[in-house]
Amino acid sequence: MKRSALAGLFITAAMLASPVFAAGKTDQLCQINLDKINNGKALLATDTSGKSGEIDTAVSQAKAAQAAGDDKKCIEITSKALQDLQNSEKGGNQ
Repeated sequence: MKRSALAGLFITAAMLASPVFAAGKTDQLCQINLDKINNGKALLATDTSGKSGEIDTAVSQAKAAQAAGDDKKCIEITSKALQDLQNSEKGGNQ
């Protein structure tokens, strides 16, 4: 069930992100990624690998970059965090 929910989340995110890139709205993509991470973190509630702490750190860094107006850095950080979330759901240690 977790994998299905996460797969659905990423498919939806990909569909939502496409128009954002087309419109050049990087500030919106940053916020969308932060929202996706927040939703995905619920799936890590029983995580014992330490990924949850890494994700929290990434979110803090991304929010700081967003507040500083560096949307490119925010997107970079959140994209990696989303990939980490996906890998942790697959059982990866990357």
